[in-house]
Amino acid sequence: MSKQSIKLFENKQIRSHWDAVKEIWYFSVIDIIEILTDSPNPRDYWFKMKIRVKSDDGFELSTNCRQFKLKAADGKMRETDVADTKTLLRIIQSIPSPKAEPFKQWLAKVGYERMQEISEPSLSLDRARENWQKVGRSQKWIQQRMTGQETRNKLTDYWKETGVEKAEEFALLTNIIHQEWTGLSIKKHKEIKGLKTQSLRDHMNEAELIFTALAELSTRQIAETNDAKGLQENAKASKKGGKIAKDARIQLEEQTGKKVVSSENFLFPASNKKKLL
Repeated sequence: MSKQSIKLFENKQIRSHWDAVKEIWYFSVIDIIEILTDSPNPRDYWFKMKIRVKSDDGFELSTNCRQFKLKAADGKMRETDVADTKTLLRIIQSIPSPKAEPFKQWLAKVGYERMQEISEPSLSLDRARENWQKVGRSQKWIQQRMTGQETRNKLTDYWKETGVEKAEEFALLTNIIHQEWTGLSIKKHKEIKGLKTQSLRDHMNEAELIFTALAELSTRQIAETNDAKGLQENAKASKKGGKIAKDARIQLEEQTGKKVVSSENFLFPASNKKKLL
């Protein structure tokens, strides 16, 4: 099983891919070159570098790198050159940059932290909490986000145990729940918030997080009660679970006169507080 995530070096994003079988991190070479060189065209820099390094000492970067589909800036999955730590160190060695040594230290830290998280999963939650604190999330929001993630994990664990295996099936069921309680697809909700590659849940307000958790909690309990198996039966449970959160949302909106689903995000808080759906 593999996992993709975004790592931060000096607040700049580096796309990464964790191979759980080999227990190896792979990092986007283009992202790293852009950070180390400040090049306006890191792809061209990388293309020329592969030729130069090969001609210098026979070490072929092209054969030591792999390609994975990573999410690009436009939100689409595109084939991207990635490298493990060993190859990255060789790449860094060939780039004259004052950031080279700090980057090596960062690389070692990322690998060490991942090994810690495997042996003690709670550490990944602690780091998530720290990252949210650094970008200004309130303690109340962080607690709600983490509670919602625990609810989400229990639901996906149930899906895995009952025959839902493919990533597209997980995405389909998730979208059924979301569409039912919000009246919007996940894609449309992200568009309303002005998001592209960012996580929708990381930009939900407190109410959105609570209703998402209610929808997923209801879905799991309905699925367990009905002993749902496979995609079709879990899809029915997902629709029912989403409807419970939908009914609760409508009742709250009628009582408060305020919409739960919001266009707000955490990217541009000043401008996004102007309107609610």
